[in-house]
Amino acid sequence: MELTVWGIITALIVGLIVGALGRLVVPGRQNMPMWLHMLIGVGAALLGTIVARASGFAETAGIDWRELLLQVLFAAIAVALVAGVGRRRSVTHH
Repeated sequence: MELTVWGIITALIVGLIVGALGRLVVPGRQNMPMWLHMLIGVGAALLGTIVARASGFAETAGIDWRELLLQVLFAAIAVALVAGVGRRRSVTHH
């Protein structure tokens, strides 16, 4: 995988979108700052791309919907986990 400036910018943009979609997919209210959703989205986009490439379906022309679905799924799982940890912490400290 070649790392270029445009590749990094694209990954960040996709990550921001994936983070927002991950937030929308998780039910309930998450007491998390938006920057944390963005960070989770960038990480989920990277992980989704790695898994898609390892599975052999990341090299398609145009938008790869399976890769995008993986990225959103990873973001939703991460948002749910982080929101759950934050909820548990706020309950135990009150």
